[in-house]
Amino acid sequence: MNQNLARMRFLVCGSLLLAISGFFNAADAATLQVGVGKKYLSPSIAAKYTRDGDIVEIDAGVYPKDVALWKHNNLTLRGVGGMAHMQADGASVAGKGIWLIKGNNITIENIEFSGARVRDRNGSGVRAEGTGLTIRNCYFHDNQNGILTGSNKNSDIVVENSEFANNGAGDGKTHNMYIGAVRSFTLKYSYSHHSRIGHTVKTRAQTNYILYNRITDEYDGNSSYNIDISNGGIAYVIGNLVQQGQISENSGIISYGAEGLKYDANEFYLVNNTVVNDRPQGGAFVFVKPGTNPARIVNNLFIGRGVINAAGAEQSNNVRGDKNELISPLAYDYHLRLKAEALNAGIEPGTANGFSLQPTEQYVHKAGSEPRPVAGKIDVGAYEHE
Repeated sequence: MNQNLARMRFLVCGSLLLAISGFFNAADAATLQVGVGKKYLSPSIAAKYTRDGDIVEIDAGVYPKDVALWKHNNLTLRGVGGMAHMQADGASVAGKGIWLIKGNNITIENIEFSGARVRDRNGSGVRAEGTGLTIRNCYFHDNQNGILTGSNKNSDIVVENSEFANNGAGDGKTHNMYIGAVRSFTLKYSYSHHSRIGHTVKTRAQTNYILYNRITDEYDGNSSYNIDISNGGIAYVIGNLVQQGQISENSGIISYGAEGLKYDANEFYLVNNTVVNDRPQGGAFVFVKPGTNPARIVNNLFIGRGVINAAGAEQSNNVRGDKNELISPLAYDYHLRLKAEALNAGIEPGTANGFSLQPTEQYVHKAGSEPRPVAGKIDVGAYEHE
């Protein structure tokens, strides 16, 4: 009896000590301020003094050749008063990129990254090697890779309201964003365009949510695939504007599983997207690797020349049209005209794995979103006509 009482006292004391330790760890978290006249002149200096849970606030402005290693966990790194511009001009951390992220559960907000170039030709604005990363309202341009992540089956990568432009070394192996074999990748409300020969979006994640983005080459872009889901897995591609330019390096636009199906579950859901092919030679709007089950291609508007290479996929209520369907295709305004064939031509797409396939939002340029109107039968494509 006395031994049991002693054990109970030990457990209670131990629990109290853990709670007290957690309280002081949270209390120890600090806000580090960076900029002219602040305690830390540059992000790279502040990075040496961070502790788990800290917030680093970086004044808007240009930080030339300033690169940083972030090794602590649960950090929030944000620009304040506008975007803070990490202008590398070829500087890098460990030959990898502008910011090397080794900590877990990092959030990056309001930061601009440019000029990442390294000898291996894969210099990144952000190189993520930790577990868990959220990027929000950031701008990646003129790097060899915009974002490059490692493979980590426990990692979830989220990118929201961000822009990617002119990233890529021009070798077809570097991209606007390159997501490794992580647990999940979510891309929402973002604008990815003009990748230099590489892919505009490339992911090897096990589960992918590509929702309500603008992914385009425009007039002079020469990217490869617009969306490359290289190794299958589960992919929800809903409500996006996708456009292949006239000088694209690749005839394919959306590709699923082209490098082999690597996961136990391989499911592809392409729902309510507007896909425009401006490549005169045509090509493949969609490629789906045989063996994908289920594959559903529903309520999409396909404009221009091209085929759907998806043997065995369910294809329902898609519309093959021309640019007369669209309000102003030369300005990349893909809202529907009043008498478009796509109006009221969709069906309720249902759910998959408990995830609703019904589009609830629509992209707003630049790198924003709004609720998708609900008015009668659903329209085909990424926009609902009001």
